[in-house]
Amino acid sequence: MPHLIVEYSANLSGFPEAQMLAELNQTVTASPEIPDEIELKSRCVAHASYAVGTQTTGRAFVHAQLRLLSGRSPEAKLDFSQRIVDVLRRLTPQPEGVLVQLSVEIVDMDRPSYIKTRL
Repeated sequence: MPHLIVEYSANLSGFPEAQMLAELNQTVTASPEIPDEIELKSRCVAHASYAVGTQTTGRAFVHAQLRLLSGRSPEAKLDFSQRIVDVLRRLTPQPEGVLVQLSVEIVDMDRPSYIKTRL
């Protein structure tokens, strides 16, 4: 059920996608809110075309969006945000002279209309 999408600007060369996904999956599925680790689907997406403000250089971003079925408490959502940002802070490259913005967003998916099946 949960979907974790990590988007980042392509100027973060050496972005550790595999390590990022492995560590994010570990920390997110360690939450008591996730009953079964197999339910988490995660991916990284690099953006070659992006803008951060009005300057054309010296800026980068990493944005993580965790999509969960609706019904989680504000405290549970904050816990997820903190777990995710801690990993982002630790693993995101910090190129010299580049301001890197990190952000985390928790999104409620509509429980009645969400469909998931296994093949």
